[in-house]
Amino acid sequence: MKIVSWNLLRRVGASIDDVTALIAEQRPDLMLMQEATSEIDRLPERIGGYYARSPLPGRIHGVACWSPTRFLEPPVIWPLQPGTLIRRVCQVITCGDFAVANVHLSHGQVLNRRQLRLIAERLPFRAAVLGDYNLVGPALLPGFYDVGPRGPTHRMADMVPIRLDRCLVRGLECLAAEILPHRPSDHHPIKVVLSI
Repeated sequence: MKIVSWNLLRRVGASIDDVTALIAEQRPDLMLMQEATSEIDRLPERIGGYYARSPLPGRIHGVACWSPTRFLEPPVIWPLQPGTLIRRVCQVITCGDFAVANVHLSHGQVLNRRQLRLIAERLPFRAAVLGDYNLVGPALLPGFYDVGPRGPTHRMADMVPIRLDRCLVRGLECLAAEILPHRPSDHHPIKVVLSI
């Protein structure tokens, strides 16, 4: 399964045109988005497929997913431990024999690791966690392996390159991982190909 994940940067980053262009270029089995706004809700009208978005509580943006094929069941939303300003959620997509968690974790380096542990406890054995981790350094999630691309995916303050976008897996193999070329956002999209 080919999965692409991209933080769109709300209203000032990637547009629906940018998202449709990336999907046309990469042809993913599953497209995960963070900071997706209501503009992205028109994706199925533009290119078909199946789509679900879950805004973060009290925000104009949230996590979203798109697939060219019908979801086996509607994506599920799990509330996560809240940060000081923003309440976070995790979107979980069932993909046959495994589950994929689409995340945009808090900035606090202790809190985002706690959020990861909560997600890991609820996921089935075969699972992947992709998205914007807002995490610096190792994830330290027992039983999961960091298989995402290793280069920087974000420029903090437009200067310091850091790796925020990741993929951790349990019970799955990663056949390929790549940082995709820069597009109109402060994050690069990432691509992984996963197999059981």
